[in-house]
Amino acid sequence: MEKTIETICKALASKKAVLIRALNVRGLTSIADDFVLATTRNKKQAQAAADEVEEKLGDLGIHALRVEGYREGDWILLDFGDVIVHIFTDEERRRYDFDTLWKEAPVEEYHETGDDDE
Repeated sequence: MEKTIETICKALASKKAVLIRALNVRGLTSIADDFVLATTRNKKQAQAAADEVEEKLGDLGIHALRVEGYREGDWILLDFGDVIVHIFTDEERRRYDFDTLWKEAPVEEYHETGDDDE
């Protein structure tokens, strides 16, 4: 898994996001190379996960070009150019069903291993 995507996935997992998946959408859309999808229990958790992603990528010198939906918190989009992060509440993830919409994209599931030294 690419370092930027791994950093995003770890940040999401640290805020208890679940069903974290990285979709390689190169060749399927011109808007990004990768999507990272994650589900949270509620809006506050989605906002906390978004904050954590921005902080961890900021530490690497990577900053969001655009953030959408943060105030509402049901579906937060963080656009980092080549990578777009979609943080959904469970209801919104089911409603928009990106997992089926982008089913042609190669997928990497992220599972927290718990074996790192951080």
